[in-house]
Amino acid sequence: MALSIVTVVRDDPRDTPRAVEALRIALGLSTGENPLTVILLGQAPRLLSEDLDDIQDVDILEKYLPSFKHLKIPFVVPPGARLTFSLDDEFAVQESPLEDVTRLVAAADRSLVF
Repeated sequence: MALSIVTVVRDDPRDTPRAVEALRIALGLSTGENPLTVILLGQAPRLLSEDLDDIQDVDILEKYLPSFKHLKIPFVVPPGARLTFSLDDEFAVQESPLEDVTRLVAAADRSLVF
């Protein structure tokens, strides 16, 4: 039976390259049969924004973003993040309250937090 994986990114991509590295790792985890969900909290939804100018390692991020779109990897963000960060509509983004995010992480077989 496939194990579910949740990757949580809390780092601000303007302050540290860890946020981009977290997405790179998540993309690698998505290649198997295990279902993957990426949760973006705090300033991390900027990774899916139409304005990437201030993000560290943006050249690496831009290389991997098309794969997330193509594979339709689900992203979960807090309510209002779509408008706050002008998220690109081509990503599979769902806004969910913190209670739902907590349940999603608790129900996952594996989780990584950045």
